[in-house]
Amino acid sequence: KTETLYHLITRCIMPIQSGGLEVAVIFIDTDYHFDMLRLVSVLEGRLSEDSKEGDGSESDPEERVHSCLRRLSVQLLLTLHYLENTFSSQPSLGLLVIDSISSFYWVDRFNGGESTACQEANLRKLRRNYGIVIFATTHAIMRNYGSDPGVSEVPGSSSSRRWRSADSATDFDKPYLCKAWQRIVTHRMLFTKSHVSKDHKQVFSTACTSIMTKGVKRCSFHVMED
Repeated sequence: KTETLYHLITRCIMPIQSGGLEVAVIFIDTDYHFDMLRLVSVLEGRLSEDSKEGDGSESDPEERVHSCLRRLSVQLLLTLHYLENTFSSQPSLGLLVIDSISSFYWVDRFNGGESTACQEANLRKLRRNYGIVIFATTHAIMRNYGSDPGVSEVPGSSSSRRWRSADSATDFDKPYLCKAWQRIVTHRMLFTKSHVSKDHKQVFSTACTSIMTKGVKRCSFHVMED
């Protein structure tokens, strides 16, 4: 999940002429898993691909990376109640990433759970008033790896996709978040570690769904070095 966030952040902080969105990002790292070197590696790979296409807008690769990283703010722990001041003072902010929101959940629960609804309302207000996108990760606890006999995978592809009906969407892992948090969720992505491929690469699987769709989309992938 954190690897996926690196690619998401890279797309956001890259300049528009390089295929990015050129928006600022706040990353709240409550799990202390953020790896700046890995993010830079992903960013350099994407910028290198852009350079090969002959853009040539900036000749210094290091300066291009630094220019992108200026749009990223990494916080080890930030109370959600203080976020509005940050967004109001920085209109270029377009993405808030919380990895993971579970930390806030357990702190709230230990303190009686009184602030949970307030934090949910605060995030909803930020999304409504400032038009930001919020990505939050959490850990799943109930795993169901049973296969669906009514589903067939598409062979001959490194990223095999399959669809399932909405009735089987309940097979998704249930995150240990209260109803207050679940009310603001519009899209869900479930990541699981799968098998090891014949070329000894670890394969991961993801299942995606949203409140607007009727089915669940699944795909498999492996993480490359660049």
